[in-house]
Amino acid sequence: MDQTVTIESITPENHGEASVTQEQIAGFLHTHLDRFRDPESQIMKCLDYALGKDDCRRGFILVAKEDDGSILGVVVVLETGMSEYVPENLLVYIAVDGKTRGRGIGKTLMEKAIGTARGDVALHVEPDNPACRLYERIGFSSKYLEMRFKK
Repeated sequence: MDQTVTIESITPENHGEASVTQEQIAGFLHTHLDRFRDPESQIMKCLDYALGKDDCRRGFILVAKEDDGSILGVVVVLETGMSEYVPENLLVYIAVDGKTRGRGIGKTLMEKAIGTARGDVALHVEPDNPACRLYERIGFSSKYLEMRFKK
């Protein structure tokens, strides 16, 4: 019997009542981002931003879970505060447990994130990431080439 998948929305307002901890989310992302992973310390900083740990920052986290509470997928979106000249939201992380890929969890999380976000959504993705096809099917397009100067 296939278990039901639920999506929990975690915001700065409700994160104290969330069924999963920030550490569990960071550990899941670190494990399931595979070769695109960041160190857990960087993931924790992103989660702090999304959960409004610094008053001027905020966003939201969506966690896909099975009935038994196990995490199947996570998406993290940050609000940029820059409406009208860049997208108002930046999708920073999305990961799905590799054992559940092909069940539509990634697509469901993306659609829920887009529906939850107020305003446009941008994301950065490696050109060889297989998820690019999913993003394009949902409606994302490549508008710019990003260039960075590292100090």
